[in-house]
Amino acid sequence: MNEHEMLAMYEDAGALLNGHFVLSSGRHSARYLQSALVLMNIDNATALAKELIGKVDARDIDMVVSPAIGGLVIGQEVARLLHKPFIFTERKEGVMQMRRGFAIPEDARLLVVEDVITTGGSVCECMDVVRRHGGKPVKVLAVVDRAPDAEGRFDVPHETAIHLSVETHAADECPLCREGVLPAIKPGSRGAV
Repeated sequence: MNEHEMLAMYEDAGALLNGHFVLSSGRHSARYLQSALVLMNIDNATALAKELIGKVDARDIDMVVSPAIGGLVIGQEVARLLHKPFIFTERKEGVMQMRRGFAIPEDARLLVVEDVITTGGSVCECMDVVRRHGGKPVKVLAVVDRAPDAEGRFDVPHETAIHLSVETHAADECPLCREGVLPAIKPGSRGAV
């Protein structure tokens, strides 16, 4: 499947939105990708996960981890196809942590899977949690990278299936806010930072 076909999944699902959005990073954008609408179709989730697992060698991975909530569906599907255990990190009172009885064996090699990356903040927080619990993040995979030219976001290799350059703005520099045409809405999974 090529990038155009994968992006068509978003369009067909009504998941490539235009308007004025507050991203989970707190930045503003005129475009938003609602991966949950794409991934609710298990065939889409499997097809996208197959694209991602083609970028790793399963022998180099002990477990798969995703930051909640966006990465949960695609992370679970990647883990299923790789036949690896799946865990996730989540925020409690604004702090990313590991809960629900999850444990990481010492020196376990973890593949970090996310749906959409913009700044990479959730992924970095997830990797910090993995390290604090004795694991070693070895690679980051994401379905969509909204800022594919951003170098140095992660200290491990990272790859994505879809590269989509979408302009984002700090809230206090947002031209859509200055124009006041559309109110900013927050369709994502957590409050703005």
